[in-house]
Amino acid sequence: MKKNLLGLALLGAVSLSQVASAQEFDDRWYLSGTVGVLGTDKDRLDANNDLLFGIGVGKRVSPNFGLELSLDRSSPALDINPFTGDVNWDLTSAFLNGRYYFVKEGRNWDPFLVGGIGATRHDIESIYEGTEWAAKLGAGIETDRRKRVDYRVEAGVRYDSHNENDQVVGDIGSFMDYYAAASVLVKLGDLVAPVEPTPPAPACDTLDGDGDGVNDCNDKCPNSQAGEVIGADGCAVKLTIDLKGVNFDFDKATLRPDAVVILDEAVAVLQKYPQLRVEVAGHTDSKGKDAYNQKLSERRAQAVYDYLTGKGIDASRLVGPNGYGETRPIDTNDTEEGRANNRRTELNVQN
Repeated sequence: MKKNLLGLALLGAVSLSQVASAQEFDDRWYLSGTVGVLGTDKDRLDANNDLLFGIGVGKRVSPNFGLELSLDRSSPALDINPFTGDVNWDLTSAFLNGRYYFVKEGRNWDPFLVGGIGATRHDIESIYEGTEWAAKLGAGIETDRRKRVDYRVEAGVRYDSHNENDQVVGDIGSFMDYYAAASVLVKLGDLVAPVEPTPPAPACDTLDGDGDGVNDCNDKCPNSQAGEVIGADGCAVKLTIDLKGVNFDFDKATLRPDAVVILDEAVAVLQKYPQLRVEVAGHTDSKGKDAYNQKLSERRAQAVYDYLTGKGIDASRLVGPNGYGETRPIDTNDTEEGRANNRRTELNVQN
C-alpha cells in the first residue's frame, strides 16, 4: 500500500509540470512562512502529533504551475522509557514542491494539487541520526490577488522512507504521515504590468509627418519646412506668379490700365498666402543699349513694387525691386510680339 502511495506522489509531482494556460499571472519570487500540524503514522512508535513550522522560497513559472523549495521541522514526542520520560523525534525535511493551479478568469484564488520530493533528517535523542528520502502529495487553495502578500492553506500526506532496526527501539520501517498547514507568501519586488500589444502602425496614406499636405506615402521630401511652397511630391518648388499682361509700352515703365487688373489678382494671392515672400523682377526686350535696358527694367520692377505696397503688401515680404534688363528673355526678340512678351515683370516666390 505504501509503495502505491509513493508511486502516486511521484506521478503527481511530474504531472504538475504541464502548462495549460497562457493568461497573465503574478510571477514574482516569494518567501513563505508556514505553521501547521503533523499527524504522525501510528507505526512511528506511537509518536504524538506535533506542530509543524516551515519556510520556503518559490514562484509561479506559468499561470498554472509553480515551484517552491521548502524547509520544515517538527518534533513529535515518544514515550519509550518510563524512567527517562518523553524523547523527541526531531524531523527536519527539505522538499522541492510543484503545484498545479486550477485557474479561472476573474477569480483571485486558485485551488491546486501539490507534489514534492526531498529528504528528511531524523534525530532521536541518543538513539538514531540519519537522512532518508521523502515525498509528499496534497491539495489546497492559494490566493492570487496580485498584491504584496498572499495566503495558502494545504493538506496532504508525506511519505518517509526511514527504515532502521535499532536494539533499543526495535524495527522501525517507513511511515505515512499526514499534515495540514497554513502559509503566508510575501512577494518580492513590484508586479510588472502586462505588456499591451503594439497596435498596428497606421497606413502611410493616412499620415502627414511634416504637415505639408502630402501624405507620407507620396512625400519624397518628408522634412518640409513651414512656409515652403510644396509640390505634389512633397518637395519645395520655386514658383513664379506669372504677371502675364503686366507688360509695358516700348521704352515705358508706367503701368497700363489692363495691367492693374492682373496686379490686383496677384495682390489677392499674396493676401491669401501670407507666408509667401516674392521677388519683384523687371525685364526688357533687346532694343537699346544694355545699360539703358538695365535701368528701364529696374524702373518697371519699382512700378510693380510700389503698386503692391500701396495695396497693403508688407515690404518685408518683397525682395527687390530687381531689374534684369534684357538678360532673361522668355520669347524671341526678332518679332514685335516676342519683344512685347519680354517687356514684363514677374513675382518669383522665394520660399
